[in-house]
Amino acid sequence: MRPVPLLEDVARAQIKANVVPRTPRLIFRPPTRLPAAVSAGIKRVTRPETFEEANDRLSWVERFNVAFIRRTFAWSWLDRFCRWGCRVPGAGWVHYCTRNLLRIHGLERLPPLEDLRGVILVANHRSFFDMYVINAVLYKNGFSERLLFPVRSSFFYDHVAGFFVNAVMSFWSMYPPIFRDKQRLSLNHTAFSELARAVSSGRSAGIHPEGTRNRGDDPYTLLPAQNGIGRLIHQARGATIVPVFINGLINDLRRQVASNFDGTGRPIHIVFGAPIAYGELLDARASTKTFRAIVDHTMATIADLGQQERALRAQATAELTGSGDEPSSADPQPPA
Repeated sequence: MRPVPLLEDVARAQIKANVVPRTPRLIFRPPTRLPAAVSAGIKRVTRPETFEEANDRLSWVERFNVAFIRRTFAWSWLDRFCRWGCRVPGAGWVHYCTRNLLRIHGLERLPPLEDLRGVILVANHRSFFDMYVINAVLYKNGFSERLLFPVRSSFFYDHVAGFFVNAVMSFWSMYPPIFRDKQRLSLNHTAFSELARAVSSGRSAGIHPEGTRNRGDDPYTLLPAQNGIGRLIHQARGATIVPVFINGLINDLRRQVASNFDGTGRPIHIVFGAPIAYGELLDARASTKTFRAIVDHTMATIADLGQQERALRAQATAELTGSGDEPSSADPQPPA
């Protein structure tokens, strides 16, 4: 009987004869079109331009809050009431509770406040109350328009009580809502588009480019700003952009108010800068590069005001202590 060859022997013989079978290549060609059942299950993340387009992504409370505040712009009698509320009781109590601590600089750099429309304030952010105090200063010096400022959507827009808190704190000027949950971050594109349209139509706004409070020890080191601020300024290119630096507020409302009257409060210095000129940036094509350049220019201007505030604070401290020392060369006198 003839012996059966082993597999190893067969393999060697094939190698010698150069007839080793080649492993077939598997070629995968993806289908040109996904099956209907698959494509129907894919949800594209879109960035709606208006909150009406995003209604299905808002809760009923959020839809009500957004719709009502937009009505306050459309109904002239309600808009007049809100402007009066911001200017008289709103600014009145804030000024009364901070007047002994306030040190205001640079208002002469601004256009006449009585005629100012379509303005965007851009300020650093150290305290919950920064924009309230800045607004109160402007209202006390002749500004008469509502000044909108974005606020987090949580509580202020997704809770029934937020509607009433918004009314008491700002006469419904905390608008538009800013979303923090990852599933709805694209709605912040919608919020800034809404704000840009409002400013382009003559309304005014106040924003913190840093996006969140700077909790660092050094108030003169700013947090990085997001490109969305550059997009807002680019879209509202006819707006007057006013830079502001504020320093001295704390985050405890009770202590802050008490310190105004008992002499323990730290001086609150506010430095206003001249309207920012962006040159050809506003006429450049809308792109991430353009928005970044606008943001960088904005933050550099705010940082420069911070150095002016540092010099003014040092000078005021020297005068208060009677030392008569001039600010050092590292803290130059602010320009006139």
